[in-house]
Amino acid sequence: MKISAVIIAKNEEKMIAEAIDSVAFCDEVIVIDNSSNDKTSEIALEKNAKVTKIESNNFSEIRNLGKDLAKAEWIFYIDADERVTTELRKSIQENIEKEEFSAFKVLRQNFYMNRKWPNIEEMERLFRKEALKRWTGKLHETPDYEGKIGILDGYLLHYTHRDLSQMLDKTIEWSDAEALERFSSNHPKMSWWRFLRVMLTSFIKSYFIERGFRAGTVGIIESLYQSYSSFITYAKLWEMQEKKK
Repeated sequence: MKISAVIIAKNEEKMIAEAIDSVAFCDEVIVIDNSSNDKTSEIALEKNAKVTKIESNNFSEIRNLGKDLAKAEWIFYIDADERVTTELRKSIQENIEKEEFSAFKVLRQNFYMNRKWPNIEEMERLFRKEALKRWTGKLHETPDYEGKIGILDGYLLHYTHRDLSQMLDKTIEWSDAEALERFSSNHPKMSWWRFLRVMLTSFIKSYFIERGFRAGTVGIIESLYQSYSSFITYAKLWEMQEKKK
């Protein structure tokens, strides 16, 4: 069975080469460049990847484009800041030969500021193309597919939140879209106690539920950042609601 790797990237000239190298076992590598203004596309082309450019803040639209472009029987989605471990590669190659499953979850190990995060995520990333219908959801995309799903061995390493500047840039970039999504769904009017609730919820989830306290100083920085990021999103929502009056 053949595999198409679909890599989604935006301004990832520092990360894209290693991402492509980590999926070199795939038969086809497609990079979808979402309106980068750096050398992401040029580097991807130098690595012999197929590059398609798009300008969109709809993650499902981008992933669906990857599905449409893929030519292999299986599609493996990763982001530019993710890396496939040797164990995960072997598990992918072994499991795509089996008829039992139409999709697989990967175990994603996050790294915040280069520190391993205690919580492991399960992400749906490998699909038999004929079983994958479409992705839905503008910002928090969900795959719609037919058949059974399995879990792969090994880890997908995710080097996100690499430094404070990158973290803050990410919040500024996506908070508008997050706020607009809530505004469009008629979110209840923001008041002082709603701010406290969302900020506290974000902190508790990161620091306690995801066991961020085990990551030392990085744990408290990341958890406070999650609280701050929630505040910015909901402050922009409040601003939209005020302008509507």
